[in-house]
Amino acid sequence: MKRTSILLATLAAAFTVATPMAANAAPYQSINSRQDNLYQRIHQGVLNGSLTRQEATKLQANYRRLVRLEANYRSSNGLSRRERTDLQQRYDRLSNAVKLQRNDNQDRYKRR
Repeated sequence: MKRTSILLATLAAAFTVATPMAANAAPYQSINSRQDNLYQRIHQGVLNGSLTRQEATKLQANYRRLVRLEANYRSSNGLSRRERTDLQQRYDRLSNAVKLQRNDNQDRYKRR
């Protein structure tokens, strides 16, 4: 009986800890939706001036490079698990670069 109550208490504690962590986990995004999201973030940065011309040009070039790489991967019978993982990691890096560049206080319009 004591074993059962310890087991139930352990499971209850694990469930209460795991539930909030699962709720905070980022939902899965397809590669196409990530592309759209990144494009919109870069475009918004250009429109609102949070990206300088040089930053935007570099980020757009990296974005286009990833789109071409994906097309190249897909041309050979779809994406393998390795190719999908590679693309996700590259999109993660580009997403972080967009975030850093948009928040680095180098505004295009030199706001004061």
